[in-house]
Amino acid sequence: MQQTSGFEHAITAKTMLQFLVLKNGAKDTMIPVILSGGSGTRLWPVSRKTHPKQFWPLVSEASMLQETCKRLNGHDCAQDPIVICNTDHRFFVAHQLEELGLDKASIILEPMGKNTAPATAIAALHAMDSITTEQSADPILLILPADHVINDIPAFHRILEQGEQLAEQGHLVTFGIVPTGAETGYGYIKGGAELNADSGAMHIDRFVEKPDTATAEAYITSGDYFWNSGMFMFRASRFLEELQKYAPDMLQASQAAYVKAIRDIDFIRLDAEAFAQSPGDSIDYAVMEHTQDGVVIPLDAGWNDVGSWSALWEIGEKDAAGNVITGDVVAMDSSNCYLRSDGRLLATVGIDNLVVVETPDVVMVAPRDQVQHVKELVGQLSGSQRHEIDVHARVHRPWGCYQGIDMDKRYQVKRISVRPGASLSLQMHHHRAEHWIVVKGTAKVTCGDKTFILSENESTYIPLGTKHRLENPGQIPLDIIEVQSGSYLGEDDIVRFEDIYGRKGEKS
Repeated sequence: MQQTSGFEHAITAKTMLQFLVLKNGAKDTMIPVILSGGSGTRLWPVSRKTHPKQFWPLVSEASMLQETCKRLNGHDCAQDPIVICNTDHRFFVAHQLEELGLDKASIILEPMGKNTAPATAIAALHAMDSITTEQSADPILLILPADHVINDIPAFHRILEQGEQLAEQGHLVTFGIVPTGAETGYGYIKGGAELNADSGAMHIDRFVEKPDTATAEAYITSGDYFWNSGMFMFRASRFLEELQKYAPDMLQASQAAYVKAIRDIDFIRLDAEAFAQSPGDSIDYAVMEHTQDGVVIPLDAGWNDVGSWSALWEIGEKDAAGNVITGDVVAMDSSNCYLRSDGRLLATVGIDNLVVVETPDVVMVAPRDQVQHVKELVGQLSGSQRHEIDVHARVHRPWGCYQGIDMDKRYQVKRISVRPGASLSLQMHHHRAEHWIVVKGTAKVTCGDKTFILSENESTYIPLGTKHRLENPGQIPLDIIEVQSGSYLGEDDIVRFEDIYGRKGEKS
């Protein structure tokens, strides 16, 4: 694997004054920055640490990350996005962007979560370091969480145009959601004096944390408050300039982490030691609460942050009894429920106002008005060291996925699916042997010094300690049944010798 240290155009060689200068004749460029580092624990058991909600198709056939990208279609200034995510999720991001044809997107890997302000600083540095001669040297950044829903796309695009005009003038823009009720699960923004009569934008009076019910009702009654969407727009230079003013340690650490980053296949890996020195903080706290140039534009476009199962019920298509149903579900005398099955038949009788979610390894049931406590349930399970909070029964890998079928102390049975053209690493195991049976497609197998083809209903044996590899040379998915036997069957019993996905030093 080819890795290179640093970047050809080191951002630290540019001064903050240079950031403010545009190339002669260059046109303004708007670059989406998608923040995809969340874990979405309130949507457990579908959303888990290794496969959080932004990578699931929860509101359409596309994942929430893909929907975030797709809603920019038709907006003239939008470029392929910069996506900030963690290392564990990098292949989800790459594969889902590839499905959308976004082959020029940048994927930047955070070594650890530091909240939205350092992530945005990194994106700003990269945006200015990656401009072409036809683009603005100081692009406008549109900061978007990866896991929100916006239903009225034309209204969203109109507001983006307003935001771009203000960002071009040097303002730092946030979008305040016009509230539809006294929500206690959102932060709020209080609008101040109008910026001008044409834009509809207001100066920001203050940001406030999630209120109690009485306070939220007072906010709504006043008409001065908006829900905090977590979406922003500003020139890259303006954000960096304000960060230098209000959080210089954060900017310094972000610059060091970016300059020392390495390119790893399709990814940019930030330097872990440098990034660890950055304070963790949100864009709100680090910059927007302090800047004199912050403005809020009201946005009324069917926004939802999909922060709970009840939110999915609210925005979902309901049947005649008020149920939102996904998957193989039979609901008899059941009403106003959110019912989801990711595999087995889910059958209900005589229930009302419940959320029932089935996955291959967990069934979760809760009253619809109590689903805000799912995060606390996950915390309790974490204290019990339950693996179900982190991983699914179906585990995704860059080459495809596998799912456990059966296991006991000295054996384990899995179904492995390999995408066309994909390949597992050349590897060996110290503690287990494996039998492979092809049930669909064609397998190319390396076992020791032999390489051969297996077709459907053919099988092979991989002895303990033998180097081996599984590939799919065909045009359809390859499915095999793998039977492991041995004294230890953990996923960390993998020694990789070659890997096309750059995982040679990883243990799972």
